[in-house]
Amino acid sequence: MEEIPFKAQPQVAQAAHRGAGLNRPGRFESRERVPADDGWESWNDPDLPPLETTVSEDAARTVIARNDSPDIPFDRSLNPYRGCEHGCAYCYARPSHAYLGLSSGLDFETRLFFKPDAAHLLARELRAPSYRVKPIRPLAMGTNTDPYQPVERRLGVTRAVLETLSAFNHPVTITTKSAMVMRDLDILKSLARRGLVSVSLSITTLDRDLARRMEPRATPPAGRLNAVRALAAAGVPVGVNAAPMIPGLTDHELEAILAAAAEAGARTAGFILLRLPGDVKDLFADWLASHAPDRAERVLSLVRQTRDGNLNDPRFGDRMRGQGPIAELLAQRCAIACRKLGLDKGYPKLRTDLFKPPPQPGDQLALF
Repeated sequence: MEEIPFKAQPQVAQAAHRGAGLNRPGRFESRERVPADDGWESWNDPDLPPLETTVSEDAARTVIARNDSPDIPFDRSLNPYRGCEHGCAYCYARPSHAYLGLSSGLDFETRLFFKPDAAHLLARELRAPSYRVKPIRPLAMGTNTDPYQPVERRLGVTRAVLETLSAFNHPVTITTKSAMVMRDLDILKSLARRGLVSVSLSITTLDRDLARRMEPRATPPAGRLNAVRALAAAGVPVGVNAAPMIPGLTDHELEAILAAAAEAGARTAGFILLRLPGDVKDLFADWLASHAPDRAERVLSLVRQTRDGNLNDPRFGDRMRGQGPIAELLAQRCAIACRKLGLDKGYPKLRTDLFKPPPQPGDQLALF
């Protein structure tokens, strides 16, 4: 297993070469590289300490994960990375690092794993005679960790996966907090013309200072809205997820986030209530105590009121939207605002009838 340490610095001059050692000679040279600013460097915050990060190869044998959860709109997903540099204090995916014997805290942000052969493995799985694309159930990216976290700039695993999906005419949905998605606009436009892609940008708050503290290495909110604007202008179906909504901290911004999404050209929007599985509830409580001490107890109390007295409720149906008066009011506010703003169109139904494995080198059919 290859393990390469490097420092991630928030200053532009220092961050420009972060992760360069990960790109082995000749790696990715055949791929088109489109410059893109994911907004990570634009924080330029001298108070944010350097992030010591190691990136190791994940020796996965398959890349498509399957699930039968009744409250999510996909049954298969692909995550090029384990762990996430964005460092969001509330991230529900943090406990997944426990499967690797690592912590949900700093390890999740600094000990990353990538799948160098993801595109090759994906192509092999898509060529299996038994593989079928299900209607209304596209492959989802960004369901666990962000496919466009900063290290993607150097590794390009997500781009390689999108190239493979495009070659197979396979539908895909993407969820991200990063403006780096614009780097792959050439592929996304091609997929969109064939009805094969939709993109969702998650926006938790419009408050730049709060976002800097809560999502320290994700694209700032304005940068995400710019990405929405550019995707919409390019004809790529794009929506905004006001997620997570945090009672007592960000829920007052719901209508403002939705209005900003509509102004940027989003066609649809929604929200997801804060989820605090496993030890994320303790990590988030510690974050509140440090960064919002005057509101910490109230926020946790309001969260409990949406989670049947607990800080988390894993039950299907309730885990995304919660229950009780606070959760119901959030849902009503979101529905009303979306109707008024024209954000109730939903994502387009992606095509599945175009799926077809491309000819392989040496395939006799390639001659015709």
